[in-house]
Amino acid sequence: MRGAIWVRELRKSYGSHIVLKGLDFQIEKGEIFALLGVNGAGKTTALECIEGLRKYDSGAVTVNGKMGIQLQSSSLPAYIKPMEAVKLFAKWNRTKIDYAMLNGLGIKEIEKKQYIQLSTGQKRRLHLALALISNPDVIFLDEPTAGLDVEGRLSLHEQIRKLKSNGKTIVLASHDMAEVETLCDRIAILNNGNIVFCGTASELTDKVGRKYFIHIKTQRGDNTFETDNIEDTLISLLSELKQKKIHVLDIKVDRGTLEQHFIEMSRRKAE
Repeated sequence: MRGAIWVRELRKSYGSHIVLKGLDFQIEKGEIFALLGVNGAGKTTALECIEGLRKYDSGAVTVNGKMGIQLQSSSLPAYIKPMEAVKLFAKWNRTKIDYAMLNGLGIKEIEKKQYIQLSTGQKRRLHLALALISNPDVIFLDEPTAGLDVEGRLSLHEQIRKLKSNGKTIVLASHDMAEVETLCDRIAILNNGNIVFCGTASELTDKVGRKYFIHIKTQRGDNTFETDNIEDTLISLLSELKQKKIHVLDIKVDRGTLEQHFIEMSRRKAE
């Protein structure tokens, strides 16, 4: 893969408050890359600096190709119709309208409505379509499925995979860890203005530790136990329950999820 985005020693402060403390990472061409972080970690500021929407104090950002951006919060004139907005953006970008892309995002279904009449999910689909009008090489998606129903989410995920298959680079910001795990090739986690992890979901599991959760249902209720060693923990728990003559009704074991690993990494002090 060839690099699509390079970020080197990116720093940004607001007065005496340091938000970004020297970010270093690279995003490869054709991959889906997630930038994650709890509120206040610097994720939005980092994205805006990379997108060119916010001036940074020092460092360097290089984007190889044309950008398309779907912001988390954006708006259009209340009475404009979706296709009017599409034609306007197409004229600005001097490009032809991709009707297949519009149909894939369900724009035809809402083309006669005014912007003010659209639901949150419909607005998000429209803004994504506008971000794709110029046929960009690098696409930034900030919470793209927020407000979408299940069908809308699945449709959008399919569209994102098609973009990847066409060689597009996608930078995704999302609070939906299941979505991130399903779509993304790599993830970066921001903590206190630093990147504390950058790699695959599997590599994150290895770094945090392969945590497992043992759920035991007894006559006295349900309990969950966290462990790195299923066998020893399970033997110990069952032995203790047997000694106390507590009857076990059910046992379930599952591995830690990406969300649990993300929370664990986000709580750690940035190195």
